[in-house]
Amino acid sequence: MNFKDIDEIIAYAIGKEIEAESFYLEAAQKSDFSGSKQLFEDFAKEENKHKVLLENLDKAQIQTFVPEAVPDLKRSDYLIDMNYEEGMSFADILRLAMKREEKANKLYLDLATKAGQDDIKKLFEKLAQDESKHKYSLETMLDDYMAKMGD
Repeated sequence: MNFKDIDEIIAYAIGKEIEAESFYLEAAQKSDFSGSKQLFEDFAKEENKHKVLLENLDKAQIQTFVPEAVPDLKRSDYLIDMNYEEGMSFADILRLAMKREEKANKLYLDLATKAGQDDIKKLFEKLAQDESKHKYSLETMLDDYMAKMGD
């Protein structure tokens, strides 16, 4: 990815957040699994918060960011890329979402190295951390779900 300036980087990141929000809203709308509709709607809200943060570049919020270690169960490391298909199993939807969050984390870490401005770098580091938290949540949900299914 080659960007001309920070505005292009921010615009790209906003586009990715819109894409992620749309994915979760579609998954929520088409979900046949109890409880998953709300789960995916909540993830869509999180992605929308990221979009708003990028659009507003709220420096006060960026300055309060404190990096923290987020556990990584590495479940998505062993998954191939998938596309959403109507009728997917709940486990596959979780796997797809985990992989998407893994990629979002890597994207923000890459963008942080290209940012050039400390406050923008910190913003991308915060977003990377948030995506790691999402991934961890999804990994934990998948583990719990699979245990209930006897796997």
